Amino acid sequence: MSATSVSSSSSTRVLAGKAAFVTGGSRGIGAAIVRRLARDGAAVAFTYTSNAAPAQALAAEIEAAGGRALALRADSADAAAITAAIDGAARELGRLDILVNNAGVAIMGEVGSVALDDLDRTLAINVRGVFVATQAAVRHMGQGGAYGRVITIGSTNSERLPWAGFSVYGMSKAAIVGLTKGLARDLGPRGITVNNVQPGPVNTDMNPADGPMAKDMHGLMALDRHADPAEIAGMVAYLAGPESGMVTGASLLIDGGFAA
Repeated sequence: MSATSVSSSSSTRVLAGKAAFVTGGSRGIGAAIVRRLARDGAAVAFTYTSNAAPAQALAAEIEAAGGRALALRADSADAAAITAAIDGAARELGRLDILVNNAGVAIMGEVGSVALDDLDRTLAINVRGVFVATQAAVRHMGQGGAYGRVITIGSTNSERLPWAGFSVYGMSKAAIVGLTKGLARDLGPRGITVNNVQPGPVNTDMNPADGPMAKDMHGLMALDRHADPAEIAGMVAYLAGPESGMVTGASLLIDGGFAA
């Protein structure tokens, strides 16, 4: 995608003056979200875990198009690192209005074969990391106004697990449903909304549209195709924007009918 793809020419820039933080934002769905929020006018900080090159390239792309972006190295399993990254981004950008909890892992295996270390890492990133990032981010929200948005990328697998081997992943994403509802109650009095976006199959390097399981996935869907990452980013952009002010505590499927 070229730098012109994040230009403001095709956007109303509804997030102008806002600052966003995206965990796991250097590739796939996360990178699409970073691009979309930047296109809508937000300054965007995002994390990556180990590979700096694509993260720096994405930040440079956004800057070249006239936006503002910060690429920060932080593992969402490391509470101190992710908290420091969020606090640092808020200082650098001058504010923080939007958090997108996108970082996640998917470790598959039937119950007898899942190592406890894999279980612990899944929960550390997919659940504990979401709580830690939210706890850190909301300390910076609502200052100078009541605007605040927390959006987590969950999964349709919180509602439907048609194959063996998905129990740990499904558990972690089901936990986000309950966490979203509870956080919405906690943060509603401060004007902060909390929502959960639940994609189905999305065309990324981790789950390509021509991959070995694609045909089986499509056979379970009302729409027999993978989503494009930009489609997920579009729903995130709506929840991050001013028109979604009455949407909170919701888990919204964007799965082509996978869970229908």
